[in-house]
Amino acid sequence: MYVPPWFAETRPEVLHAAISGHPLGTLVTHGPDGLDANHIPFEFEPGFGSGGRLIGHVARANPVWSDAKDNAAEKRDVLVIFQGPEAYVSPNWYPSKHETHRQVPTWNYQVVHVHGQMIFHDDEKYVRGVVARLTRTHESQAGGDKPWRMTDSAPDYIDGMLKNIVGVEIVVTKIVGKFKLSQNREARDRTNAAQQLIERGKAVGQSILDIDKDIEKDRSDA
Repeated sequence: MYVPPWFAETRPEVLHAAISGHPLGTLVTHGPDGLDANHIPFEFEPGFGSGGRLIGHVARANPVWSDAKDNAAEKRDVLVIFQGPEAYVSPNWYPSKHETHRQVPTWNYQVVHVHGQMIFHDDEKYVRGVVARLTRTHESQAGGDKPWRMTDSAPDYIDGMLKNIVGVEIVVTKIVGKFKLSQNREARDRTNAAQQLIERGKAVGQSILDIDKDIEKDRSDA
């Protein structure tokens, strides 16, 4: 991924938060038929090893698993893409445009690329643990007085469902963050673009304001 210096996000805690806040990752692999992509919700464990790990599961019928089932312990290099808030930015939102007429449309976005080695686990205990963790995490965010648990369903039903999935573990080797949030624009252009996006219900507008706070803090600390 091309990352100009002013768009690079390298703070581990920010990258980890971005992954946890947008856990549906795009798993990119290279198999016998070439490149493939699968969309999988992951749980990120930052304290695992030196770089953390992602855990999740795929359908047993998914070729991404069946391609590797003859050697399930083999580690495969993969890329997982986590897409955060994004939106189109009109040059009309930049005050400087109306003075110089030297601005063009762009797109603001936050994205995190996680590189790692993938291992599949065809083990009922492992898969059950992954499902339990994912359920706890996402049910806690879903709201309601009584979060859903696997024990809410009949044991034989859950056992049957678990047999249809395979656990996946990705040991992280590198995380690259790109937060393109108008950092290369004037402060007034950034602020007005953020306000226009917020008015349109685009979460990336608040991200621009947060970046502005970081820029001001860096200047005051310098």
